[in-house]
Amino acid sequence: MNNYHSSLPAGMASARPVEIELIRSMSRKPLSTKQNNQLNDLLRSPADSSDAFIMKPAADWLQTPADGQDATATLFGDFWYRGELCILFADTNVGKSVLAVQIGDSLSRGEPLWDLGAAGNAEKAMPAGRQVLYFDFELSAAQFRKRYSSDSYGNYNFAPGFTRLVFNPDADGARKFASYADYLNNAIENVLVASGARILIIDNITCLRSGTEAATSAVSLMTKLQAIKQQYGLSILVLAHTPKRNPAKPISRNDLQGSKMLINFADSAFAIGESQTSNGLRYLKQIKQRSGTQIYGAENVCLCRMVKPCNFLHFEFSGHGHEATHLLHYTEQQRKLTEDRIAQLHSQGHSLRTIAAETGLSHGTVFRVVRRLGKIDLS
Repeated sequence: MNNYHSSLPAGMASARPVEIELIRSMSRKPLSTKQNNQLNDLLRSPADSSDAFIMKPAADWLQTPADGQDATATLFGDFWYRGELCILFADTNVGKSVLAVQIGDSLSRGEPLWDLGAAGNAEKAMPAGRQVLYFDFELSAAQFRKRYSSDSYGNYNFAPGFTRLVFNPDADGARKFASYADYLNNAIENVLVASGARILIIDNITCLRSGTEAATSAVSLMTKLQAIKQQYGLSILVLAHTPKRNPAKPISRNDLQGSKMLINFADSAFAIGESQTSNGLRYLKQIKQRSGTQIYGAENVCLCRMVKPCNFLHFEFSGHGHEATHLLHYTEQQRKLTEDRIAQLHSQGHSLRTIAAETGLSHGTVFRVVRRLGKIDLS
C-alpha cells in the first residue's frame, strides 16, 4: 500500500474522495466528533427519485435550510408563508385577482405589501428581485390592460421578475396526455423549470375544472402542486371561487367550492369577505394556518378598500375590525328575502291582495314594498 501510494503522481493522493481519506484515518487514530459527523453525512445514501419516502433522522429535519433562507418567512403577513401552498378564495367580483396581482407585484419588487403590524415584520426582510409566475386564467389582455394602465398615467411599471402567463389557444399538446389535468400539470412544471421561479400564483383553479371530471381535475392539480412544491421548494398561491353563500354567516372553510377536497391539500387558506354594512369595504380573514397562528380571525379581520388613484388597481389597507360588524344582520336579511319574494310574485302577474295572502303581510305593506321597488307607476 505504501509503495503504491509513493508511486502516485504528485497531487494524486489529495484527489481521493473525502470519505476514503476519513476511513484511512480511522486505521491510524480515532476520528474527532467533527470527522465522525462528516463521515456519517457522506455515507448516508441520498433518496433515490424512485423511492416513495425520504428518510432522515428527526434531528436532521431541524437543521437550517441549505440556502440560508428562513423557511418561516412571510410572503404576505401571516396569511401566506414561504414554502406553503396557500388558497385564497372569495365570491365573484370581490377582488381575488386584484389582491393576487398586488401580492405578486410586491414580491417581485422585494417590497412589503402592507404594514400589518408586528405579525407582518418578517416580510420586510424579503430579498429584492424575486421571480413570480402569475398564471392568469381569468382576464383577457384587454381587461388586464384596463386595470393596470390609464389615459393620464400610461402603463404601470411592473418589475421584470413579474411574469404573466395565459392559455395558448393554438397549443395542441393536450392530445399527447391521458387527461387534460396531466397536460396542465406537465405544462406548469415545464415553465417552472425553464424560468427558475420559486413563487407561483394560479388564478384560478375553478377555471381549470370542466364537465363531469371537474372535481377529479382539481384534486389532480392540487396533488401535483403539492408534489412540485416539495420537489422545487416552491411557494404557491391558488385562487378559488366560493359558491353563493349566506351573507349573514361568518366565512368558513365550508364556503370554499369543493372545500372537502381542496382545502385538505393546502398548508394555509384565507378569504376575502364583502362588508354588508359599509359599501365598497372588504375584509381578509384567515381560514387555515400551519406555519403560524391565527392572527386575523373573526375578531381581528383586516379591512381594505379597492382603489385606483393612478394606473394600478389595488387594495388599500384601512385597519382591523370584527367580522360580525360586517355581516348582514338577520332582520335585514329577512327584509331582502321578503322583498325578493314580493317582486317575484308581482312579476308573475299576481295581484297585491294575492301577494299579501301568499306572504302573510298586509295589503298596505305589500303596496309600499312594490311602490318602493318601482313596480307601481304613480304618475
